Amino acid sequence: MRINDTPNAQHAARLIDFSATLAPAAIPRTAFDNAKRCLLDAIGCGLFGASQPWSKIMAAQMFTEKSQGTSTVFGHVAALAAPAAALCNGTAIHGFELDDLLPAAIIHPGTVIVPAVLAVAEAVDASGEQLLRALVIGYEATARISLAMGTDASHHGFHKTSVVGPVASAIAAGCVLRLNAAQLTCAAGIAASMASGIKSYVASGGGGMVKRMHAGWAASSGVRAALLARDGFTGPSGAVDGRYGLLDVFGGTAADPEALTKGLGESWAINEVWFKVYPLCGWIQGVVQLLGAMRGEINQGRPLAPDQIKKVVIGTSRFAVNGNSNPTPADTMDAQYSIPYCAALALTRDPGDPHAFEPAGYNNPEMLAIAARVETRMDDACEAVYPQRFGSRVQLHLANGDVKEALTLDPHGTPADPCSDAELTDKFMRLAALSPLKVDGDAIVRAVRHLDTSNSLHKLSRALHPA
Repeated sequence: MRINDTPNAQHAARLIDFSATLAPAAIPRTAFDNAKRCLLDAIGCGLFGASQPWSKIMAAQMFTEKSQGTSTVFGHVAALAAPAAALCNGTAIHGFELDDLLPAAIIHPGTVIVPAVLAVAEAVDASGEQLLRALVIGYEATARISLAMGTDASHHGFHKTSVVGPVASAIAAGCVLRLNAAQLTCAAGIAASMASGIKSYVASGGGGMVKRMHAGWAASSGVRAALLARDGFTGPSGAVDGRYGLLDVFGGTAADPEALTKGLGESWAINEVWFKVYPLCGWIQGVVQLLGAMRGEINQGRPLAPDQIKKVVIGTSRFAVNGNSNPTPADTMDAQYSIPYCAALALTRDPGDPHAFEPAGYNNPEMLAIAARVETRMDDACEAVYPQRFGSRVQLHLANGDVKEALTLDPHGTPADPCSDAELTDKFMRLAALSPLKVDGDAIVRAVRHLDTSNSLHKLSRALHPA
């Protein structure tokens, strides 16, 4: 049975009303603190991602179009109008597989919500508290809409970050603009028609640059929808959970509209964020973590020699096996999505080094020879907890006959094994240092930490501009 017509579609209306009326005082301190962590992590990802070819191409086109405004573009002195800045920064944040995740929802929230909220907040000179409140709301909307859509959309080849992202970012951006519930409903209705994005980038032959753009496009679409709604442009009220709405079209019979409001205001999605440790697909984080630990036991952390490795057997979810088993990556995107290549990296190189995913790495005959010895298979324990948890079981068969085996259902960085504040700050500073953009990393950290008491974003905006 498909979703009923709009008169019975009330869950989205409740979520939108909650978003429009949520007072900062009603948000737990932990959620505000995690909003700061998410913001800092996303900015670090964006500073590094802005130096990549896809981000440079996107920014060059936006500046050529002269979409002038007051919203920062990472790495540039000149500013752009909010939709264009969100497009550039979302592309940069999602630009190297380092951005945060909500595992159960199978979605990247920060890469869409942060650039949308930041761009609009700068455009209207919002306070730090306004920005943080909108981030909390945006993460909440992202998680709930994605969970309500179910997993079928992802399994059918849609990229949920770019399908859910426009609506969630429209709600978040609309909250910065102080839209009322009726206007937010219009913003969501407009943005639902901008939902798009297919996962052709996981097919063999090279993923190209398009996945990087998915997040930027979603952020920009949400900003545009919120601005249109502010100015009186209307959208359908049932565009999220009504008939032919987002859940109906993409989720079909697997959609669960009640997930939009279940426990609303009691639990907070921003407290369930997974911060990535390695610049690669979330399904593979646990694989790399386990193999790195084995390498430490065998060789005190030093690289294993290729002739020490007989084979590697990786057990994980059926979904990861079907989408991430290519042993011969054709480009950076392919390499970051390849379980065999990333396993070879974990045993012989530094999988945390973004340069490991350049052509010199994924075209290296020695690396490809090791990748060819990696087998992937569906593991019952990992399949049983997917997608709420991203499990990995690893067997490392050595040439001397030894076999090492380990299992994790909760890779480091997940709420079950969280990164410390010091680790997240170190990740930010490392990415800022790796980026050729001349920004003051310490000043950005200070500005983010004091956002909740800042009347404006001027300090943060200044710190984001190149020195």
